[in-house]
Amino acid sequence: MTFMTPARLSDGRELIYFDASEHSAARHRDEAASADQRGLPARGAAGTARFDALSGEWIAVAAHRQSRTHLPPADQCPLCPATPGNLSEIPAADYEVVVFENRFPSFGPDLGELPDSPEWGTTATAYGRCEVVAFDSAHQGSFGSLSPERARTVIDAWAQRTEALSAMPGIKQVFCFENRGADIGVTLLHPHGQIYAYPFIPPRAAALADRAARFHAASGGTKTLMGHILASERSAGDRMVIEGKHFSAFIPFAARWPLEVHLVPHRQVADLAGLTGEERDELTAVYLDLLGRIDALYPTPTPYIAAWQQAPVDPVLRQSGYLHLQLTSPRRAADKLKYLAGSEAAMGAFINDTTPEAVARSLRNALPSASRANAQPAVARPATDRKDQA
Repeated sequence: MTFMTPARLSDGRELIYFDASEHSAARHRDEAASADQRGLPARGAAGTARFDALSGEWIAVAAHRQSRTHLPPADQCPLCPATPGNLSEIPAADYEVVVFENRFPSFGPDLGELPDSPEWGTTATAYGRCEVVAFDSAHQGSFGSLSPERARTVIDAWAQRTEALSAMPGIKQVFCFENRGADIGVTLLHPHGQIYAYPFIPPRAAALADRAARFHAASGGTKTLMGHILASERSAGDRMVIEGKHFSAFIPFAARWPLEVHLVPHRQVADLAGLTGEERDELTAVYLDLLGRIDALYPTPTPYIAAWQQAPVDPVLRQSGYLHLQLTSPRRAADKLKYLAGSEAAMGAFINDTTPEAVARSLRNALPSASRANAQPAVARPATDRKDQA
């Protein structure tokens, strides 16, 4: 069970503590009585959203983000617990998991609807919400370095925020993600992720939703596209990495990136909020196992973007939507990164430098560190290479 304790920062932003124990939650209820001591100025106006008539996409203009914190020293980290010398974003003396509104949001804090029929020159308020999820009070690490208990609390926080944000006026899509590594563009080293609640369905999510809806309709409403793909990958076997009771991980047949893994539940569920307690328990173990294998590939931590693809808020699209994680990394060798060249950056036509089957084999053979293996329950098994066994 996860306990929630809401609070407010001195500029009015919402902050919520998530704890695995009533004892920790009680401590935060006491701490919540003492307000954030920074006396921050009132929040500025939201940025703007401009409509790109060529592509039909909305572009956020958030010039205020130029002043956001960039790689501060450890003793000035805004995500560490507050001290007299560092009045951080988190007033508590210690915490487990915290979610709070981003001080430098790309979207929001205003909520509302974008124009229905935009055209060239259309500008609107960048409605929505951007939140930061601090995974742990320790300054170093990432999701993969969390204990199973702490990782499970983060998953509960993602689920609760997905449900809450989806219910806000004007929100069309909720996106939970973690960026790791300077090569990805991370500006804070503290283990954390973010949640964006968009006032539109972003291009990538829209493309996935459209394909899923078409497949669902063609099947007479009896099949889902991701369910079909998962069954096909499990049958083929050579790109499978982990298979559990409720979740499986595989390298997609047409992977775009040198390292790309999809983590998929075995039953159709629209978003993280729809997972059962048993499914969240296994997700915790499988996800930590997967991240441990990824970090075992090379001598140094691998940069990645872990993107939770959730169904849009639209009830029609949720009928065919299928929650899954798309984890991608530009790392193609121990000392090489893939940079988006002309074909990828200008045309969106990807050229992969690795073969999905070889990457899957490497991950199946990769063993997480002894400490990681001892720390997490072995509820899922590495997939076997069917073709190699034939």
